[in-house]
Amino acid sequence: MALAPRLDLRQSQSLVMTPQLQQAIRLLALSNLEIEAYIAEEVEKNPLLEAGEAAAVDSADAAAAPPDPSENRLELPDSAGTDVLMEGGHGDTDNPLDVDYASGSYGNDSAEDRPTPPDRPLGSGLGDYGSGYSEEGTDFDSFSAPDISLHEHLLRQAGSALSGHHMVIATQLIGQIDEAGYLEGNLLETAYRLNVPLNEVEEVLGVIQTFDPTGVGARGLSECIALQAKEADRYDPAMARLIDNLELVGRGALPQLRRMCGVDDEDLADMIRELRSYDPKPGLQYGSDVSQSVVPDVFVVERGDGWGIEINNATLPRLLVNRSYYVELAGGQHDRNSKAWLADCLASANWLVKALDQRQRTIIKVASEIVKQQEDFFRHGVAYLKPLTLRMVAEAIEMHESTVSRVTSNKYLSCARGLYELKYFFTSGIQSSDGGEAVSAEAVKSHIKALIMAEDPKKILSDDTLVDLLRDKGFDIARRTVAKYREAMGIGSSVQRRRQKALENRAA
Repeated sequence: MALAPRLDLRQSQSLVMTPQLQQAIRLLALSNLEIEAYIAEEVEKNPLLEAGEAAAVDSADAAAAPPDPSENRLELPDSAGTDVLMEGGHGDTDNPLDVDYASGSYGNDSAEDRPTPPDRPLGSGLGDYGSGYSEEGTDFDSFSAPDISLHEHLLRQAGSALSGHHMVIATQLIGQIDEAGYLEGNLLETAYRLNVPLNEVEEVLGVIQTFDPTGVGARGLSECIALQAKEADRYDPAMARLIDNLELVGRGALPQLRRMCGVDDEDLADMIRELRSYDPKPGLQYGSDVSQSVVPDVFVVERGDGWGIEINNATLPRLLVNRSYYVELAGGQHDRNSKAWLADCLASANWLVKALDQRQRTIIKVASEIVKQQEDFFRHGVAYLKPLTLRMVAEAIEMHESTVSRVTSNKYLSCARGLYELKYFFTSGIQSSDGGEAVSAEAVKSHIKALIMAEDPKKILSDDTLVDLLRDKGFDIARRTVAKYREAMGIGSSVQRRRQKALENRAA
């Protein structure tokens, strides 16, 4: 059999994700703040893109107009879904998006729609929420002291208290202190590494333990509390024995602690009260991360007999395609590569505007269906939260389940009851004991928490008792499920709660 090279022509079909399709999918999962950063990058790269201010809204006229029930219904304009947009490949066209942002009319149903002074555009930032009518809201961050890390704070104190090779030892020890203020390193290893006696390292550590904040440089919780008790001049033999047995304090073993410390009930309660005033993590006073407030992506406000659902445009700049600049550039003399680059910029700009607009429509569509499915929650509270899955929402709005999953990721909804992640509304169901509709797990958790918060300190409810009470309310739930939900909410067992109540009564 002879071997020879030959050419074969084969035809096949395969699904290929274009870069634009991949980017459109990624845009769905981004929050408003992440979209803002992405737009800033694209504006910097594409000369045909401009980020303008959000369109101003005449809030007075909007508030004066009577609500139209037809507008308050959960109905959306007929438009292609995100799946259709991405699969159809409409991002390659250079036609501008047919949206007139200037003629948009929105209800006065969110904080960003408050009247603003004429010289300040609406939606210029999150400062509009609480800045009133002043030109610029008060920047309270400017009054705070500049951030300083714990290590920098300790090194400054070491520089004034130590010198020479003692300062070198202190620098090594401070570098081994974690953000909570505890020493993580081993003194013997540090002494061996620096080639100094162990007692000299211990001496320098003793100096560090006198620095601010009190308790820093401790090698454990007991030593940290002891340092603070010494600073407060409360470290007597009885307090020392109590600090050495913090595990018994946590277990609520009061009779055993009274015998060990040799004190009566009143003195023990006073000592426990003193312990609670100490800081178990003194280092967190310095250099801890400032918690960032969550910015809602969607506003939901009750309007008439329906609901107003709106995208938070305060964090989304208005993206425009500068077609006049394109005409000016295209009119000049350019080579083939320059013309191709300019055409790509125009196509990319038009696609991005379309993709962002379709993203907002998809978010509104998903949020509207969530409000429709969980309307009882928005009207009456968490006890009326219903079981809901991604598939149920996807089938209702005729989209793929993965699209709904991306839309609800990293996005928050603000309503009269608070700020919730969109994923919060998707919960599993618990079957009703009377054969009725199932209830959500979050609703069961709220009932468990309410029962425990209202329990008599002298009659702590066990998990079995909670099961019986929940069944009386119509919830068919097992004891292990009650224990799982209770632990998920950070609530201790009946034994732990009984000990906690005893400690609180003695400390009162």
